[in-house]
Amino acid sequence: MKIKKLFQSAFDQNASDIHLTVGLPPVLRVDGKLKYIAGENTVEEKDMEEMMLGMLDDIQKKKFLDRKELDLGYEMKGFRLRVNLHFEKGNIGMVARIITDDMPTMDEIQMPKVMFDLLDLKQGLILVTGPTGCGKSTTLAAMINEINHNRFDNIITLEDPIEYLFNSEKSLIIQRQLGRDMNSFGNGLKHALRQDPDVIMVGEMRDLDTIASTITLAETGHLVLATLHTYSAAQTIDRIIDIFPPHQQNQVRMQLSMILAGVVSQRLVTKIGGGRIAAREILINTPAVANLIRESKISQIKTVIETGAKDGMISLDRDLSRLYNKKLIDALTARAFMNNPELLGKIK
Repeated sequence: MKIKKLFQSAFDQNASDIHLTVGLPPVLRVDGKLKYIAGENTVEEKDMEEMMLGMLDDIQKKKFLDRKELDLGYEMKGFRLRVNLHFEKGNIGMVARIITDDMPTMDEIQMPKVMFDLLDLKQGLILVTGPTGCGKSTTLAAMINEINHNRFDNIITLEDPIEYLFNSEKSLIIQRQLGRDMNSFGNGLKHALRQDPDVIMVGEMRDLDTIASTITLAETGHLVLATLHTYSAAQTIDRIIDIFPPHQQNQVRMQLSMILAGVVSQRLVTKIGGGRIAAREILINTPAVANLIRESKISQIKTVIETGAKDGMISLDRDLSRLYNKKLIDALTARAFMNNPELLGKIK
């Protein structure tokens, strides 16, 4: 069993992910659904060890065996993979995300016009959120690509691992990978201030140190793009505030109310005829939203989004209804993701 053959098979079948588990045949995720690779045998323990350890250098092998977890990037002709190695029931396991070499654009992923406007800002914090596998990395890449095509900025990305490879066009793009180019996101962010950045992309705001450093960078006159694993714009704000100790939370609310530019919370939903498309909730930090953040009235943000169309805001229900009305998704799919499924067909 050859790892390159399996990766190529996953790419050829338009899979988003490939799973290798001892005792089971290789599994693909295609259009959000799992399926076995036809004709492949069960993965044996010796196969897994040969495939996985053959991907690693000596330093990576030691790190993996010591930590029992390892994230890395792996290159194939025409695509890359974000690989997670782990142990399960004492055996090596692997999940790899397939990333094509085709650089996404904002138009291709159907990003609303208000997001183009946000990218014209010179400072502030733009967050892309959603569950695992909802296209956050693709959306961030499209945003960086848009800036790269339109202005001469110094863009620094901090990633784990590097996913999309950018070519500097109008902008200068510096890509840094955790473990290879920096020891932690927190350190990378702190030292980024000395690297004369205009735009900073943080692959994931994963802990207190990273979140605090990200907020500081946005405060100091930089445009910062970052992701967070949350399900809605309101939950995103709560998550950021709640990770801080209670005595700091009022200060963080004040900081967020001033630096937050917008939140894009998205899901990937199955299209009619195959493939997937993003449904999005978009929050814009208007004076009314900033006031709710300062006064800790986060629960009211949902209502502001529903009534904020004139400011470019979009509720998830409205966007799902738009996709349904355009016959891009069916009613069953739309209702499965809506907060108020009884409103399908009634929202214009």
